[in-house]
Amino acid sequence: MAKARACTFQCFVPGWRWLLLAMLLATGLAACDTEKDATIKVGILHSMSGTMAFSERDLVDVLTMAIEEINADGGVLGRQLEPVVADGASNWQQFSSQAERLITQEGVAVLFGCWTSGSRIAVKPIVERYQNLLFYPLQYEGLEQSPNIIYTGAAPNQQIIPSVHWALENIGEGIYLLGSDYIFPRAANMLIKDQLKNRGIEPLGESYLPLGSLDVSAVVEDIRRLKPDLVFNTINGDSNIAFFNGLSGLEGTKVVSFSLAEPEILAIGIEKMLGHYAVWNYFQSIEGEENRQFVNSFKKRFGEHRVVNDPMEATYIGIKLWVQGVIAAGTFDPMRVKNALGYQSLNAPQGIVSVDMGTQHLWKTVRIGRVGDDGQFDIVWRSDSPIRPTPFPKYHSRSVWLQRLQELEYR
Repeated sequence: MAKARACTFQCFVPGWRWLLLAMLLATGLAACDTEKDATIKVGILHSMSGTMAFSERDLVDVLTMAIEEINADGGVLGRQLEPVVADGASNWQQFSSQAERLITQEGVAVLFGCWTSGSRIAVKPIVERYQNLLFYPLQYEGLEQSPNIIYTGAAPNQQIIPSVHWALENIGEGIYLLGSDYIFPRAANMLIKDQLKNRGIEPLGESYLPLGSLDVSAVVEDIRRLKPDLVFNTINGDSNIAFFNGLSGLEGTKVVSFSLAEPEILAIGIEKMLGHYAVWNYFQSIEGEENRQFVNSFKKRFGEHRVVNDPMEATYIGIKLWVQGVIAAGTFDPMRVKNALGYQSLNAPQGIVSVDMGTQHLWKTVRIGRVGDDGQFDIVWRSDSPIRPTPFPKYHSRSVWLQRLQELEYR
């Protein structure tokens, strides 16, 4: 019967058309094989130049290591990952154009990138327009949710808010606010001032430096004159080096930083950082087998002199969660992967993290560390368990927060 059907089919197809059909079928099968064997492109979008390269290059390194690990384990759904690195150049417009190029020209299945909130805000409409995914690894001011962004850094209630309460109780109430001049520091200080106002405290001073500025003489002189108990520091990038160099030798004032970690300590100098504080979800000094493996793998790949920090670990978490989402969805399609991510948890170097389906942020533990003489952070306080993310703090409605954010008029 099968032979008869084949013969009948051939009889109704002229010879040249039969040959053409056979060629098309062969080409299609070859294309399928090629597609099956092709790599999956992963977009990496960070500043490799400009003031933010000081911090962001480390995130490219940790993504390189993670992709090598994933490929060594057989890849994802039988496909190898191919990193495609683009330079945001510490310029928000460049981040936007490079994100679009990675999606439309390079055909990346996902983006990992951005540091400053300005760069994230610039990329947000791009991933939303093209229905792609951005994994954003930084603690930030919150007051945002996007269906196309997975936020693997801290929301305000997982960094800023609990640390202000701790610092007021344990360091003092004489407060100076200092940051780089863009949306994250201004929004973070808006949140801090809400907490201070609730306690009847007025900050002694508030100053902002242009992003990348090394001219800190005026602000350092202001701090020396006012002698605050503590400075809440939201400076980003290499301006931190100039600030702590200028602050060196000032007695009685402690700095609590929200965007400064282990690599910056080495760049600034341990002696100038000793006794100051930082607030993160992860520190290299965390004990546990998962963290030991993470730290050792990074040092083996990039050198014993290198250190890891919270944004690097949040980046590592991000790509591991993405892989779990791809496997659960059975596809690299960004929106189907996003839907699968809502059910994912991970035994990360910092401990257990879980994706909060409602906000696309992570449940994370809060930690406060003090710089020790080994250049690492001694953890002086931590939350009892992972905290559910609240990108819009509950004491205002979302509409009120968005209005207040708009009134800042900063990106």
